[in-house]
This record gives sequence, structure tokens and C-alpha cells, in this order.
Amino acid sequence: MRALFRFRFRKPFYGWWIVAAAVVSQFTWMAAGPTVVGVFLDPVVDDTGWRVWQFTLGTSLAGVMGAASGVFAGQALDRHGPRPLMLIGVAASVVCFAGIAAQSNWWAFLILHAALGLVGYNLFGSLVASSAVSKWFVARRGWALAIGSVGVSLAGIFAPVAMTFVVDGWGWRAGYAALGAFVFMAVTPAAFAMRRAPEDYGLSPDGAPPESRSESAPDARSSAEAPSLDRRRAVRTRAFWLLTLGFMFNYAALTAILVHAIPFVSESGFARTVAASALAVNGVGNLSSKIVWGYGLQRFETRLLVLAAFSLSSGGAALITAAAWTGETAVLFAGFFLYGFGFGGTIPISEFIWARYFGRRHIGAIRGISNPVSIIGTGVGPILMGAWRDAAGGYGAAFLAAICFYMAGAALIGMSREPARDGG
Repeated sequence: MRALFRFRFRKPFYGWWIVAAAVVSQFTWMAAGPTVVGVFLDPVVDDTGWRVWQFTLGTSLAGVMGAASGVFAGQALDRHGPRPLMLIGVAASVVCFAGIAAQSNWWAFLILHAALGLVGYNLFGSLVASSAVSKWFVARRGWALAIGSVGVSLAGIFAPVAMTFVVDGWGWRAGYAALGAFVFMAVTPAAFAMRRAPEDYGLSPDGAPPESRSESAPDARSSAEAPSLDRRRAVRTRAFWLLTLGFMFNYAALTAILVHAIPFVSESGFARTVAASALAVNGVGNLSSKIVWGYGLQRFETRLLVLAAFSLSSGGAALITAAAWTGETAVLFAGFFLYGFGFGGTIPISEFIWARYFGRRHIGAIRGISNPVSIIGTGVGPILMGAWRDAAGGYGAAFLAAICFYMAGAALIGMSREPARDGG
């Protein structure tokens, strides 16, 4: 009978708490940044008299400065863990969003967005959150990264609709103030749940018994992995630059569509509520894709998944453009769903392939040095599309140009090969 009472409750592996914190932080990062930029574009431009490119320059500057912050953020993550970075990001975001809500000067708008990107929401975004997840998982890394990026999908579903309601009801200034308050309430508790690495607490990746820990076997489906490359050795590999440039093209296409989606759809004759709903459909596609990408990362060659994800987003861009020409709402929603489904693979696939190629020990520093180049696309894509709109008087076939960027990115990543990891 005593045997019946000897059952010991096994505590869940703490890595899953890291995943949960990543969901919250990445939800907030996307909700405060890329997914709602389009909601603010027309109201801010109409109220201030700025040009579209002037507004997108501010938001693109935030992305570029966020890329620059990755250089120090990645090293700090490896040494001190994500918590200090996330708390700094919360404090800076609150101050910057309050300043943006209060200002009416374009230069102040630019400066505040630069600070927001450098020391604000990017410090609790994908680079920090997903790199933290990669440190806690090896065998189940694909699933962990896919689940951790669910926050990005949820932000795509809820943030555009919620912020359209706030901005249309109380104005864009109230919208920016609300973002600052939300960042504080959501990310602060998530930051305190974060930890640097399982080894700091006597644990092993995936929750494996300590005696099974090994760095000798390259099999990605076990808790063992090959030795990690440090940043100095990583940047000397061909794979590093192919991945960096490939994802740069991806981010250029992805962000340009995300930023200009609502203005483009509205310009095409659809109501702003339909445009916001289309972005929510994008989020549904993003969310529904997670189980596919999570399963795929555990079973298939990662480069094939890159091609699949980029192709789906390209098809979505084509359908969105077709909907603008035909006025068909069903085609519009189908396009955003496909775009979102491909978008849903971006974060888990990119973080998985970086950790797979270079190991997890120095993943923060390696991702930090690659980010400034990759995120150039985040800054350049929306500016080029905004300039196209200003020069041509409309978006025209600008969305079709995004397809070329997606395919260029897929080709570069497809040419990459996992580098030799014989020590380090």
C-alpha cells in the first residue's frame, strides 16, 4: 500500500517557463512595434502633415537601431542572461512611447524612435527571447522555438484590431501612451521568469539527466550536440554570411508588407476595419502554422522549410496585390492568410538554423553580430515601399517586388551548409 503513496510529483522542466516568458515578450514586442505601425501611419500623417516616407523613416530607424543594439545585447545575453536586458527595454519603451505621444516635431519623433529601437522593445524581442529558448533546448528545440514564437502570431491577430479601436476612438497619441502602459504590465513579470542557461542551475538542455549531458554527438534529435563555434570563428564561415544576407532579404519583404498593409488595403478601396481584419487573418495564419513548423523542424531539412515558408509568403503577397486590383475581400483574406502562414515560420526556422549551424553556447553573440546586417532589410524595405507610394501616387506593383526579395533570400539560404564544428 505504501508504494501507492511513493509517487513523486515531477516538476516540469524550467525551460518551458522560459518558453512561456518568450511567448509574452515576443507578443509585446510585435504588438508594440511591427504589427501596429500601419495603424498609426495615416492618422499621424494626416494630423502632422508629414509625408509617408517621413513617418516610415522613424519606424525604420527604430529597426536599424535595434539591429545595432544586437551587438551588445547578444554578448550581454550570453554573459548575464535575458532578464537585465528585458528590464532595460521595458523602462526605455515606457519613456519613449510617452514622449512620442506628447511630441509634434518630426525630429523628436525620429530621436524617440531611434532610442526606442536601441534600448527599447528590441531588448525583449526575438533576438533575446528566442536565443534564450535556444540555450535551454537541443532535442526539442524545434518545438520550443515554434511555441515560443506563438506570441508573434497572437500579436498579429489581436494588436491591429485593438489598436485600430484605440486610435480611431481616442487618437494616435492615446494609442502610443497605451502601448507604453501595456509594455510595462506585460514584460516586467516575464523578465523575472527568465534565466540564462540550464547549466547555471544544475540542469541539462531539454531536462535530460545530468549524466546524459554531452557535447560530442551532432545528432540534433538528442540532447547532445557538437561543440559550439564562437563569434570570431562563426563570422569566418560562408554559412554565416549566406544566412545573414538571406534573412536580410526576407526581413525587407516581410516588414515592408507588414508596415504598409493597412494603408495599401485602404487605398485599394477597402475600409480600415477590413484592413485591420486582414492583418488579424494574417495573425491567424501565423498562429495556425506553428504546429506545422514545429513538427517540420524536428523531421525535415531546415533549408527546405525556408523555401516553403518564403514561397508561401510570396504567394500571399501576390494574392494581396490581386485583391487590390479586383476588390475581392475573399482573395484579400486568402492572401493575408498565406502571408501569415509563411511569416509564422520565420522566427522558429531562423533561430533553429542559427543554433543548428553554430551551437548554443555563443548564440547570443553570433546572432547579435549578424543582426545589424540582417535588419538592414527591416529598415530599407518599408522606406523603399513608402518612397514608391509617394513617387507613384500609389503602391501599384510594389508588393510584387517583395516576391523577388523573398526568392532571393530563399536562394541564399538554400546555398548554405552547416560548417564544421570540431571544437570550441
